[in-house]
Order: sequence, then structure tokens, then C-alpha cells
Amino acid sequence: MSRLLEEQNSMEMSDEKIDISENLRDSYNWVDITGEFFEAITELELGELLHDELFGLFDAMSAIEMMDPKMDAGMLCNRGSNKPYTFSQAATTGVIKLDGLTPAEIIGIIDSTYACIVSWLEGHSLAQTVFTNLYLHQPDQIMDKTLKTFCYAVYKIIEEIRECILKASVYEEEDFQGAMYGGYKPQVEVTEQKTISLLREVEEELHKKVRVKPTDDETEKEYNQGSALYARIRFTKMFYQVLTLMGKKEQLQQNLIGCQRLLSNCSDMIKIMIKTVNQGAKADEVTNHPNVMGFDSMINQRLLPPTFPRYTKIKPRIEALDYMSELINRFKVVTKITSYTSFHAALDFFLEFSRQSPCILSRSMLQIIYLPTPYRVFGVHNFADVLKDAARNFIAPPVLMPKSTLLQQHQAKEFVDNFLGHCANFFGTLLQTSGHNRARQRDRLAFLFENFAALQDEAERVDSYMHTLSLKSDTPRPHLACFGTWVLYHTLRVMVMYLLSGFELELYSVHEYHYIYWYLFEFLYNWLISAITRADSFIIEQDIHLENQKSRSAKKSAKNKKKKATPKPNYLEILMYQAMQNICGGFYKALVGFRMDGKIPLPDSQFDCERVRYEHRLLPFSSLLTPPPIQYKKFIEMTNVQIKKYEKGSSEEQYFDGCRHFNQAKNLLERALELNPPNANTVNEINELLKVVKTNFIVLKLLTGGHKKDSKEPPVFDFSVHQHFPIIKLA
Repeated sequence: MSRLLEEQNSMEMSDEKIDISENLRDSYNWVDITGEFFEAITELELGELLHDELFGLFDAMSAIEMMDPKMDAGMLCNRGSNKPYTFSQAATTGVIKLDGLTPAEIIGIIDSTYACIVSWLEGHSLAQTVFTNLYLHQPDQIMDKTLKTFCYAVYKIIEEIRECILKASVYEEEDFQGAMYGGYKPQVEVTEQKTISLLREVEEELHKKVRVKPTDDETEKEYNQGSALYARIRFTKMFYQVLTLMGKKEQLQQNLIGCQRLLSNCSDMIKIMIKTVNQGAKADEVTNHPNVMGFDSMINQRLLPPTFPRYTKIKPRIEALDYMSELINRFKVVTKITSYTSFHAALDFFLEFSRQSPCILSRSMLQIIYLPTPYRVFGVHNFADVLKDAARNFIAPPVLMPKSTLLQQHQAKEFVDNFLGHCANFFGTLLQTSGHNRARQRDRLAFLFENFAALQDEAERVDSYMHTLSLKSDTPRPHLACFGTWVLYHTLRVMVMYLLSGFELELYSVHEYHYIYWYLFEFLYNWLISAITRADSFIIEQDIHLENQKSRSAKKSAKNKKKKATPKPNYLEILMYQAMQNICGGFYKALVGFRMDGKIPLPDSQFDCERVRYEHRLLPFSSLLTPPPIQYKKFIEMTNVQIKKYEKGSSEEQYFDGCRHFNQAKNLLERALELNPPNANTVNEINELLKVVKTNFIVLKLLTGGHKKDSKEPPVFDFSVHQHFPIIKLA
């Protein structure tokens, strides 16, 4: 009753405001300036803004566009004569039914609720998405058992999703809003086991009904709707079980095995849900918000914070179910992380998963599974031990090898343990960074280079100390820059990732491409290949050293050395980076040729400074001592030498060099493809790169022959095949 009185008073106040506004309209001489305004703006060129002392850019960005539903919250509130109902009012007046709902009505409510959950996962608030469903306001008042059980399950699903995302902490304000809002409290009295029991009970009842085969058209319709409803309840039960099992720390390996079976069944059910989406009530109507019984987009308008409201458009049901199907597939991928026991393989898995731009829930679930507790992988192994194995497999530092006497010294063991502990902190942060969305990842990577510099310095000191101790031991084994090379390898990988992400996020202009590809070609990939080659050589030396210790004679040792002519451990990785280096070289030479021909549009020199742009793009690298950042002056010197080399000739020489680089990249990629067996992700990437290099080889070969020499049309760079390396198209 008090709520009704408040609404009545607010309506009376709004009537008074209308009367006041009408009086003001009568007392002032209002003038319509719409025509004069549009006539005045014709004097502005495209892109120009009118600036005034009392109305600057900040005021313009903060202004509310009146009468625009996206900006003016009052427009939606005041549109039409329909006022929002509370749950009690809707139930009393018959707007919603609490019992006797048809299967079509329940299917429509369930599908619309999942559409709201998907919209919530895409960054909208619970108040504007899931809780616009009136049935979720008081689920205990619902008489229909199926709908009541589903509403309880939705609360539990929301709790699990929210806890998972908050625990992983890899979300930003644009990714997720976790506020529950007052009045919507978790259903504490309904436990996890009770929820699953209720869902199983409803599932069995529906399954009994769909066992009876239809005899006529009417019963066939009921049968189809019953089957569709059964699939939705079964999916809800298994989806909730997946969320609870994947988020548990205890017996994680066993839980994930159970999750794989549940996810397979979820995929089967979601296919049925997609096929039967038209079985729900009002399934053909397309609006920005569910219009089935029980949904009111304005019911929580007063709960929103006093800021500009975010315009919420709920996904259509079919798109929401497709989203859920993709989410299930991503969960299947996430469960495979347990098969990657080495840190390097796990890091590659994280980075590859991130490249697919997964949703916030799947990103968070991956973080929880691999790092459920600080510094512990799968909740069993110490993260520092995992990193110790990673360093041993990468470069085999003598101090970490079996039967090493160095770790028996207390100070040496303390040095190594402290270093690996700091590595655990840092690489844990790197894994967490890979869980953020792609744009935020780049920002966070820029801040990691200072930590890399500190880690490099510590690795250098540990290497120096271990080398001194090893020379004093009975069996001296050199320990030269082992940990330093391992840290440098990861530093260079992150530097490459940082630069390439600029292409993915479309941050670079075309006239900036040449020095980005130059930095990768001349500098980063060179250092990266050198670091991996050094690690491989050191591992081979360590193997020979161990064989020498085991051999009983010099002759037997020599025979063993001949037999140990095995390929390098990281041969495939070296091949891939050599191919990438040649691809970057091909783009760099092609871009220099385009600049010589005047085919790359350059910004007006009055408003442009290439040195400022260059230093801005590479600013995060300035905190590193190894590798040392290349200054703009050095870049200009090397580029000018390259251009002057062919100054007497023509740009065709540049295109020829680019052609040679792309051909070399093709040969390296084909050699990598022949290795037995690269994983599926590597095969896909190789095939994408092969398409890029083969096409660009043909384009540059045409340009080498003088094709379209006189044309000044700029080339088109198509990134549709690969995010970082485009296909060059001539206009």
C-alpha cells in the first residue's frame, strides 16, 4: 500500500510539473532556432567543431541529447502510458500467471531469461537484464513447479558466474558488472544439492510425458513442446553442474573429467534448444527487450545509480542460444589445460585462447582452473617447481640438473629459490594479464616491462653467482647466462606480442607500418632466434657432458657423440620465428618501395612528427636494458642506407627483395608443416601465413616487373586472413 501511495504521489508531482511547464511556456517568448542552427552548421567543414569559452569539448561530451532514448533516461520512463508493475501487482491484476502456464509460455520465459543472462555477460547490469524478469523477484510465490525450479536455478547460476568472475579478477568495467542491487538476495535456503535435486525431479517428470508418442496433430504439438521444455530443464541442470564443478578446488582433475561428459550432453541439448526456439511464446517478435509474459524493461529503473544509464539491448533468443553453444565449446577447450604440464606449453595455450577473444566467463574459468590458489597449479604442484621444470627444459641450467651439488649449499639454494619465487609472482601476473580483453592486455603489457627489467637484473646476478660456484666445484660446468637467457626469451616474446597487438587493435596508420615491421624484422626476431639457438646449443652441450661422465673410455664417448646427432629441441619454434622474421622483412621492403613510389599517403608535415610517433609506439621498451631500445636516429640511419642503396635504380629493387623474403618464408613454413606432428593450432596458423606469403609474393613479383608503376593509388592492406600480417592488394 505504501508503494502505491508513493507512485500516486509521484504521478501527482509529475502532473504539477506539466502544469508549471505550460505556465512557463505561456510567460516566455519561445523561438524555434532549428532552421537557423542547421543553416549555421553548413559553414563548418567535415570534422570541424565549434568551440566556445562557455561550451568546450568536455561540456559537449557530458551533455545529454534531449529526447534521445540512449542518452535521456526520462524518455524511456515517460514513453507510453504503461507503468511498470511490481511482482505482487502483476500477479494480482493478472498480468502474469503463477500457475497453469502452457509449455510454450514457459519455453518463451526460459529462452528470454537466457538472452538476459547473455546480455549480462556482455557487460550490462543485472537490473537491466536478468532482473527484468518479474518471476525472479519472488520465485517462492510461483505455483508452477517447472518455472519455480528454473527460477531458483537461475539464481544459483548467477551466483556461480558472479563468484567465478570476481575470483579470477580479469574483468574491466566494460566487461562485467557484478552489482546485485538491493532487494535481490541469493536464495540461501535453496542449497546446491537441493537445486540439482529439484531440477532432476522436474526433468524426470517431463521425460515421462515425452515418452508417450503422439497420435494426432494436437498431441504431436504438445509432444514437441514437451520435448523442447525437457531439453531446456536438462540443459539448465547440467550447465549449473558444470559451473559448480569447474569452480571447485578439491579434486579438480576428477571434476574436469566429469565436466567433459556434462559439456558433451550440454552441446546436445543446446542444439535441440536452437531448433525448437520457435516453440516458445511470441518467438517471431523481434524487439530490443523480451516481450513475453513476466518481463518489464523499466521495473528496475529506480535502482540504477545516478549516472547516465547504459542503453541495454537484449540479444534475440536465437543469438543468445548460439552464444551459449559457443560458451559450451569454449569450456571444452578450457578443460584441456590440464594436459599441458609444462609452463611454456600452458603459456602458449593461454595466449592462443586469448587470441580467439573469448567471453569474460570462459576467460575467468581458465584462470581459476590453472591458478586456483596463489602460486599453485591445479591446486597440487608448487608454481615455482613448474617454473623450475620450464627453465630446465628450455636451457638446462647446471644448478637445476639432477645430481647437482650446487643446491646442496645453503646460500646457493636460497638464491635460486628466491629467484624462482619472484618468477612465480611475475609469470602469475603474466598469465592473469592474458585473461583480460585484448585492448586491456596491451595496456597491462606495457607496465610489465619494468618488472621484466628487474627480473633480468636478478637473473644476471644469480647466473654470475652460480658460475663462480660451479668453477670451484669438483666437476666444473659453466653456468653462463642460463636464467638470463630464459628471462630474455620471455621478454622478447612479450615485446613481439605488444607490437603485433597494435595491428589487431587497428592502432597503427599505414604510414607507420614500415617502422613497426622494421623493428620486428631487424631487431626483435633476430634476438629471439638467437636466444632460442643459444638455449638449444647449451642443452646439447649439457647432454654431451653427461654422456662423457657416463662413458668409460674416450673412444666410447666419441662413438656416443656421433650417435647423439639429434635435431635441436626447439627446431619447430626456430623455424616459425625465422618465417615470421622473413614475413616482416618482406612487408618492410614492400613498404619502403611504396614510399619511394609515393603510394603511401603521408600526414601533413605541419601536423606530424615521425620521431614523436616512433618514440610513442616504442616507449614501453625504454625501461629495458636487454635488449637495448633502438633510438629513432638509428632507425633513420638504417632506413636511409636501405633507400640510398637503390637510389640510382628504382623501387623495383625493394620489391624484389621483399619477394625474396616472402619466398624464403614460404619455404620455412612448408618445412615446418612437414614436421611430425605440429599441433592443430600451429597447422592453422601455418596455413593462414602460407596464404598471406604466397599472395604477397605474386603481388610484389608483379610490381618488380613495373606493374602499375605510374599509378599513385595507395595499396590496400587486408587483415581478414591474418590479424597481424595483411594481404597486399593493388587498387
